[in-house]
Amino acid sequence: MKFGKEFSSQMVPEWQQAYMDYDFLKKRLKEIIRFQRRTNNAHPHGGGAKNAGGLNRKMTLYRAFSGLVSTPGRHKRGHNPHDIEEGVQLTATATATTPVPILVNTNSSHGCETTFLMAAEEGGEYELVFFRRLDDEFNKVDKFYKKKVEEVLNEAAMLNKQMDALIAFRVKVENPDGWRWEERTVEITRLASDIATSAAALSASTPARARSIKVRSQEHMEAIQEGGSSRAGLMGVDEDEEEEEEKGTSVVSSGAVNDVTTSRLRAARPAPIDVLDRVTINNTKETPRSTIKGVLNVPNQTELKFNRENLKKVEESLKRAFIEFYHKLRLLKNYAFLNVLAFSKILKKYDKITSRNATRTYMKVVDSSTLGNSDEVMRLMERVEATFIKHFANANRTKAMNILRPKAKRERHRTTFSTGFTAGCVFSLIVALVAIIRTRHLLEKEGQKEYMNTMFPLYSLFGFIVLHVIMYAGNVYYWRRYRVNYSFIFGFKQGTELGYRQVLLVGFSIGVFALLCVLANLDMEADPKTKAYQAKTELLPLVLLGAMFMVLVLPFNFFYRSSRYFFLTCLFHCLAAPLYKVTLPDFFLGDQLTSQVQALRSIQFYICYYGSGDYRKRENTCKDSDVYSTFLFIVAVIPYAARLLQCLRRLFEEKNPEQGYNGIKYFLTIVAVCLRTAYSIQKGQVAWRVLAAVFSFIAAVYCTWWDFVHDWGLLNRTSKNRWLRDKLLIPQKKVYFIAMVVNVLLRFAWIQTVLDFHFSFMHRQTMVTIVASLEIIRRGIWNFFRLENEHLNNVGKYRAFKSVPLPFNYDEDDDKDD
Repeated sequence: MKFGKEFSSQMVPEWQQAYMDYDFLKKRLKEIIRFQRRTNNAHPHGGGAKNAGGLNRKMTLYRAFSGLVSTPGRHKRGHNPHDIEEGVQLTATATATTPVPILVNTNSSHGCETTFLMAAEEGGEYELVFFRRLDDEFNKVDKFYKKKVEEVLNEAAMLNKQMDALIAFRVKVENPDGWRWEERTVEITRLASDIATSAAALSASTPARARSIKVRSQEHMEAIQEGGSSRAGLMGVDEDEEEEEEKGTSVVSSGAVNDVTTSRLRAARPAPIDVLDRVTINNTKETPRSTIKGVLNVPNQTELKFNRENLKKVEESLKRAFIEFYHKLRLLKNYAFLNVLAFSKILKKYDKITSRNATRTYMKVVDSSTLGNSDEVMRLMERVEATFIKHFANANRTKAMNILRPKAKRERHRTTFSTGFTAGCVFSLIVALVAIIRTRHLLEKEGQKEYMNTMFPLYSLFGFIVLHVIMYAGNVYYWRRYRVNYSFIFGFKQGTELGYRQVLLVGFSIGVFALLCVLANLDMEADPKTKAYQAKTELLPLVLLGAMFMVLVLPFNFFYRSSRYFFLTCLFHCLAAPLYKVTLPDFFLGDQLTSQVQALRSIQFYICYYGSGDYRKRENTCKDSDVYSTFLFIVAVIPYAARLLQCLRRLFEEKNPEQGYNGIKYFLTIVAVCLRTAYSIQKGQVAWRVLAAVFSFIAAVYCTWWDFVHDWGLLNRTSKNRWLRDKLLIPQKKVYFIAMVVNVLLRFAWIQTVLDFHFSFMHRQTMVTIVASLEIIRRGIWNFFRLENEHLNNVGKYRAFKSVPLPFNYDEDDDKDD
């Protein structure tokens, strides 16, 4: 893979603007190449460019034979001499006596400034422009890196204080009667004296034996301080101790041991218990109870309760903070490495093109800068690893590193095979279903209407689910293709997010079982004498729905347990709105439910059909029940009401008026849905029809405008991409305009429910299913552009990490003193 593609593929998506613009600098180099070509053509040798080309070709016949097999260590060259990425043909070779063409100056105010010493030469203005842009890119990258290093250092200081409080909390829990420091001091002093005496007695031993004694004594002292304070912390360690270990003296004297002992005693001293007097517990867990207390202005319990349950909660919270902090350090380290490598690559290409020797001079400046010579991140990573191993993994390094550095998720061949196999099964079953219906003329039989009124709504539920899953799989595919960091936006645990193949496998698996049940239950005529149906086959949809529910809620570790748990958590938060703090996954799932109103009504029909016993005779008496008609309103309103409550919760918390306007959208939709439902029940009522049409039109127009302007960020007249955004992930602008037109057309699919279009070849239930499917397709299109807009907002704010709440709150006075 070319470096340019590798460079872009390894970028942190939210930091793209902060990386070196490698492609732009390559364009500047191409301008230099084009100038050289024009210069060569302007001074032909022996009959113009054509003869020059022939001469070059002829000269190659006299070059040394390079062999049929490439020599190890020899770099491959591309066939195109003007391809920068693959290398260029050099007209001259830079030697050790080649003069340095640049002079690089660095200062704190202007950053790096390069003076090109050969600007007076022909074509020097192109190289001058190249170095000016190179300086701009380096200053941009170095400034961004310095800012991020300062942030992680400040965060490390906060984690230091959190660790002091954790260790003091742990001491308090494990020693309720207080920490007997006097007894521990006596024990440590006695043990240190024994070690010093033994070392003095054996001071005349061989150097190797002395080193062995020293190592054992240090290991023993490490065992003493285990469980003590992490006073060395993340920001620094005992410098005397580090120097002592680095020196590695061969002779261990009693005085040296005493010095080490003193240092060890200082490190072994536990965290002061009085630190707990300045901290309070941070109740970060959002529960309905805490929300109700907040509304009633009941103060939360912030006093420290020293028990093992609270200790476990504190440790888990701080553990998550360390994992996220380590992930941040790894990304920052990779950022520095990639940019330094990019500067080296682009300068080497410049040297090849111009036959100059600028790489060494410029890279000395890069290597001596904060970007290339900062060890803070590496030291922090080592200290985080040591702290995590000791305090959160029971000194098990392998376990700790597996948590801190989770392995990259690998695409398994069996997943691809299973997805393709289930897709083939779905296609084959659909073909078989169509063939059976056509050959048996089932649509022309007497029981066709009863079947469409009873069984079709039951099985259409699985069709809605499969269609939505397939649309989501398409979204995942295109999010990955255009580098939308959907895993970070949704807050998936690293390595547990599903790829589009896994999502398709789930959808096709449901489709296969649903189609098998349809084929097993494809009986549209009853016994002409008894009018009886086989109840066993009528129960197949219920059995399948129950099996799906069991798989969804079972706690066993199979079939993507983490994703199932995440889905159930978000679903519960939606249904319990506004008792939980609203996050993006919660309201995103709420929007998905608003497009599955017909599926929710199908579940209502399940309850009525099987609860009333209609399945025994394949009858549909539900529509004649007033209770059932009432629940048609309630079920349709539930997802929109949940979203309305979520908007109100965010309005009161964030004081953002846009959330109020967003709530108006769902309120208008609730009114429109209720009026359309009333019209569907009271057929022939002109008043209901007019009201349904008017409010549906108002709601559709308002929702469409909100989709384009707020959810997608489009229709911006002042944008450099007129009527679109300034930043677009899809290079083809027409895609956005097509998506807007399709959104409008699908948004107004409700017109069919008001105008009552009838087709002789299509049953009413089929038309209802088609309209509901169009809304699911519209939602799938909306999903991509909604998350694209969210991703671009994160990119604009360089927001690549989620904030993890810390378990302890320090007093403000203490923070100021620090």
